[in-house]
Amino acid sequence: MAREFRIAVFPGDGIGLEITDPCIAVVDAALARVGGLRLAYDTVEAGAGAYQNLGTALPDESVEAARAADAILLAAAGLPDIRYPDGTEIAPQIELRSILDLYAGVRPIRSIPGVPSPLADPRGSELDFVIVRESTEGLFVSHRKGTVRGDDEAEDRLLITRRGTERVVDATLHIAETRKAAGGRGHATCIDKANVFASYAFFRKVFDERAARHPGLTTDHIYIDASTLDFVGRPWRFDVIVTENMFGDILSDLGAGLIGGMGFAPSADIGDKHAVFQPCHGTAPDIAGQGKANPTAMFLSGAMMLEWLAERHDEPRAADAGGLIRAAVDDAFRDGLRTCEIGGQSGVREVTDAVLSRLSQ
Repeated sequence: MAREFRIAVFPGDGIGLEITDPCIAVVDAALARVGGLRLAYDTVEAGAGAYQNLGTALPDESVEAARAADAILLAAAGLPDIRYPDGTEIAPQIELRSILDLYAGVRPIRSIPGVPSPLADPRGSELDFVIVRESTEGLFVSHRKGTVRGDDEAEDRLLITRRGTERVVDATLHIAETRKAAGGRGHATCIDKANVFASYAFFRKVFDERAARHPGLTTDHIYIDASTLDFVGRPWRFDVIVTENMFGDILSDLGAGLIGGMGFAPSADIGDKHAVFQPCHGTAPDIAGQGKANPTAMFLSGAMMLEWLAERHDEPRAADAGGLIRAAVDDAFRDGLRTCEIGGQSGVREVTDAVLSRLSQ
């Protein structure tokens, strides 16, 4: 009998509703190639549609399904025209990070063969680094808790703790060690603003303390403003990055721009017991329902989910399936597949068919 893992699936809103089923089809096709494993899916509500229909963006039943699942697959949630009374957008993915204590936001920045880079240097088409953002504190600790005083001023609090920093730095160093064992550089960079703010100087201090426990790795620091220069000028200098929540939010979008756009950028939010896997992009209401969406980031997020399940449950077959998805995506774009954001016409159906075709070979 095949081993089974249970997955809570959040299709969400906008193009999330279009890319969820194709992702499940791709994941199942990869598992079928490997054999001996299957996923059981529990589809649940969250997002702007849920808020409109139920009065809550994240129903209790959805939270319980997420808690009970072996992993969580989230497509995209929220719509710019549907907001909370305080004017903020609906973002159940942020709430899940807090509820499930998902402290490590892992954002791979990896070039896909055939997808053009905006960088002139040939090395810009061979990028492979990882951004890890602390996902439960930093400036995001004020999510839906900011203070507006009359019409004169507004305030949001930034919080960095030793516990929060230690665990996200440890997760970062683990990724660096894993990459080094696979032939990578084994280098970790702390990005902060330690020259101006005490909170970021504290973040750097804790980084150095934890890094000292890993003498086989190399490390360095860079200020957030200087890092943006390197992202544009020489991003190949990076291997694994750790940074505060808001900085990581911004840098992950900049990194996605280096590899073709948000449609190629997967992500994971990982804690000690739970993990959510989702593309970095949003719900794209301007193209929703038109079949134009690029499901690649969703497929690669599914691959990350399989690889996390493999590590967590000592199940190498899941890692093999994740590798098959990544290889199928690479082959499809290497062979000329082009989505709209890189000058082509291929949308959900064409990308899905191309990847499934290669998984069947």
